[in-house]
Amino acid sequence: MSIDYDIQDLDLAPAGRLRIEWAEREMPVLRLIRKRFSTEKPLQGVRMSACLHITTETANLARTLQAGGAEVTLTASNPLSTQDDVAAALASYYEIPVFAIKGEDNETYYRHIHAALDIKPHITMDDGADLVSTLHKQRTELIDGVIGGTEETTTGVIRLRAMARNGVLRYPIVAVNDALTKHLFDNRYGTGQSTLDGVIRATNVLLAGKTVVVAGYGWCSRGIAMRAQGHGANVIVTEVNPLKALEAVMDGYRVMPMIEAAPQGDVFITSTGDINVIDRQHFEAMKDGAIVSNSGHFNVEINIPALQEMADGQPRRVRPFVDEYTLPDGRRIHLLADGRLVNLAAAEGHPSAVMDMSFANQALCAAYMVENADKLEKKVYSVPEEIDAEIAQIKLRAMNIEIDVLTPEQEAYLASWEEGT
Repeated sequence: MSIDYDIQDLDLAPAGRLRIEWAEREMPVLRLIRKRFSTEKPLQGVRMSACLHITTETANLARTLQAGGAEVTLTASNPLSTQDDVAAALASYYEIPVFAIKGEDNETYYRHIHAALDIKPHITMDDGADLVSTLHKQRTELIDGVIGGTEETTTGVIRLRAMARNGVLRYPIVAVNDALTKHLFDNRYGTGQSTLDGVIRATNVLLAGKTVVVAGYGWCSRGIAMRAQGHGANVIVTEVNPLKALEAVMDGYRVMPMIEAAPQGDVFITSTGDINVIDRQHFEAMKDGAIVSNSGHFNVEINIPALQEMADGQPRRVRPFVDEYTLPDGRRIHLLADGRLVNLAAAEGHPSAVMDMSFANQALCAAYMVENADKLEKKVYSVPEEIDAEIAQIKLRAMNIEIDVLTPEQEAYLASWEEGT
């Protein structure tokens, strides 16, 4: 079989295959689904364009979709998140077309998205909604053939719900990010660990005793704050939502506006999904040596153009993924990974054990979409509760954990209204 692809180096494939197999050890839910898909073939003949981070975990998702009968084409959802050895292994050993090169420029990034769309997909699988938005803006001739899609991350769901509100979303999407087995675990524990891993790999700084400023207190930021505190950092949380801010206070963190946190922070981490969360006035207030990073999907949370305008000359690359900007007064600000996802650019992304549940949702939701294609409207759906519960049950069994089961008497009590004091 001859496949089309655009990757860094096919010779990297053996190393990538070993890492894919290593990740699979920690993905028992996806393994079980792959076994079922191999027999049932719920995706037989379905063409799928997937715009995801090209990692070892994504590779095991692609293998699962392939086992279900799907024709899968992969492209990167972020220019810096591709693991080139994994891309090579997918093309070489698993015959899955991949269009992704770590560090690709913006033109190449979108050329790769178009290459993934060239297969005329029946289903799109997105992480950030770049694939869907490109399809709706530039490849509208393909939309009639699309039966549905899935979206992996908070930022993408926000964009897709905006499209639905504006009446421009032209096929149904399942918001995988909203599944409890996704955002309660992937967003919190996955982002928390992998973001701190990325910051530490990039800088080798000791977090104990440092002041870490976490922008936002959604599930991703909760995980980051929790893990930073576990490293011994003094954590400040900034928020715009009063309920989330109150929760951060009750969880033991200091809460204040970013302009007050700016002169106190040693390390800044954004994860909000919004633009210019760290802006010019914040750079002006930061101490010498401040480290600034982002764990939100797009590199817009830090106002990099403003930092570039403020800097005295070009930045200096002092370590891989660390650019040092020197301000006119001599203060230095260190930007990590070009403001892109630090956990994927400077590290390996989420541990496979937590992505096991997220990608199980992707696989089962793709099958659900095929089965219910004629019933779904052009809007954003939550993951069906039965899929969420099934994934949690499988994960518990894989961890050799048993839980109680309601007795008939308990079920009857919970279903009644007559019982009282």
